Amino acid sequence: MANLPADAVDAVDAVDAPVHVQAFEAIVHKLGHWTTARIFEVRARRGGALLDLRSPGIPAGDVEVRVDLDRSVLKLLVPDDAIVDQWGLRFDHRGRVKDAHGRGALAGRTIRLTGRVDRGEIRVRRSGAAVLSAIFTREFLADARASRRAGHQPTVADPAASFSTSATTATAATNTNPRR
Repeated sequence: MANLPADAVDAVDAVDAPVHVQAFEAIVHKLGHWTTARIFEVRARRGGALLDLRSPGIPAGDVEVRVDLDRSVLKLLVPDDAIVDQWGLRFDHRGRVKDAHGRGALAGRTIRLTGRVDRGEIRVRRSGAAVLSAIFTREFLADARASRRAGHQPTVADPAASFSTSATTATAATNTNPRR
């Protein structure tokens, strides 16, 4: 990195810097296009966290989620083809990872889970379950209201579908209904 300009080094450090999410006796939602990082550190004590990792704004490559959960739930919203690697997790007492539809994923982004889970669980949601998990939040309602005022699609329900503004505009132009 010695040969890179100073602003390029800052950009590399910004992508590689971990994003900290803390949920101490609270529930924290991070939905839509909320980050461009690939490393996340989640600490939760008697609370819950919901992380949306479906955004195309997250750079290509593996995503690492470092967890420290104590009687907490971490819900991950991931793309359909994502591979969840839980080899680096340590379970104290009870704890588990629920990933109902992830057994058949052979290609796609790898999400590595590392750290400690004590009497907690990590729930992996894909496809329609991920969309429903995002829709049933206050953040989605606020995003839908703001999107309606601004005249564009909400980003919280499906960040990948709303990432390209030109595609959204073209779709809206072709779906005009003269009766409205």
